Amino acid sequence: MAESGRDMEVRGAVVNGAVAKGDPDLLLAQIERTRADLAQTIDDLAGRVSPANNIRLLRDKVAAQVSKPQVQMGAAAVGVAVVGLALLRMWARQRRSR
Repeated sequence: MAESGRDMEVRGAVVNGAVAKGDPDLLLAQIERTRADLAQTIDDLAGRVSPANNIRLLRDKVAAQVSKPQVQMGAAAVGVAVVGLALLRMWARQRRSR
């Protein structure tokens, strides 16, 4: 059934979403419109739950975040801290072994 408030023209007659009674051509036109709407809805839902589409969206979001200077500075700071701790640990082990 067509949504309320949506006008559709069929052979010069305007149907406003109510079921066309008595005219098979109008009824068939409404059925076809409903099928098209349903097919579009299913395609939209399939796109939302598609793993490939979700991976692409996630990759785009990550790329947008990584390109921000704040995130780059934070990642650099974490990298420096990890390298510093690794060097400190290596130095401490070397010192103990003497």
